[in-house]
Amino acid sequence: MLAVQAQGSEIQTVEGMAPSDDELHPIQQAFSEKHGLQCGFCTPGFLMTVTEFLREVPDPTEENIRERLSGNLCRCTGYQNIVEAVQLAAERMREGASAGDSD
Repeated sequence: MLAVQAQGSEIQTVEGMAPSDDELHPIQQAFSEKHGLQCGFCTPGFLMTVTEFLREVPDPTEENIRERLSGNLCRCTGYQNIVEAVQLAAERMREGASAGDSD
């Protein structure tokens, strides 16, 4: 995509995910807790892919997760911790959405 093609669109970055400077987004927190990142080179791609994925599929299976992440390459983790991080993030985001519904 050329920059001109993004005109009028919203662009989200990893830095813009967190709700505040002292708080992580649930996806970032899950990646940290489950050790879904190591060297950090691939992390932004995974975080942005997972953000959109969980908007589309809030209750994914392990197979769904592995399929969606298949285009992101990581040399360090072996992917299992990344999959576990996505499962944890999905669970927390569903719980957060449910808590918001009861207000």
